[in-house]
Amino acid sequence: MIVTDKGEFGIAVITVRALVDLLSYADLVVELVNTRDPAVDALRDLDTLRELLLIRPHLMGRVSHRDLEAMRQLRQNLRAVFEAASDGDHDRAADGVNQLLLRHPIHPLLSNHDGRNWHLHLIEDGSVPDRYAAGAAMGLGLVIGTRGFRALGVCDADNCDNILLAEDVRKTRRYCSIECRKRSSGQ
Repeated sequence: MIVTDKGEFGIAVITVRALVDLLSYADLVVELVNTRDPAVDALRDLDTLRELLLIRPHLMGRVSHRDLEAMRQLRQNLRAVFEAASDGDHDRAADGVNQLLLRHPIHPLLSNHDGRNWHLHLIEDGSVPDRYAAGAAMGLGLVIGTRGFRALGVCDADNCDNILLAEDVRKTRRYCSIECRKRSSGQ
């Protein structure tokens, strides 16, 4: 919703409260990429894939071993975007997102599901990996477009290679969790 009112000096101020709830799709990226752990793959079988999807019921569906492999490949492709952004290679990061957007087209639709206000949502056609990839790529593209590439990060803590989406891109050290921040500061 866009709200316009008079500011302090009588100038119209436009506030975007919730134009679209599409930035939340970027969380899909973090949820998937952070299943990667060098010691134990948290996306090791169909049950762990179903577990990942439980937090997003609109993405649920029948999954196969082919879907599991597609999700692992998607995880690798999304991680490459974060690594490129962290290395300052914005062209490579943008190309990675663009390739995903081309491979997994987005089909928006107005929806008021679950008693929420009308908002843009994605049509839920295609396989689970296709729907997941479309939402993740679109969310990531919106984050880059609104916050810039600095919003994409890899955790600064030792022994952690999780990714994160920074809310405050002005911070120089960023952590994926409070635990990593505390561990790094010796608390």
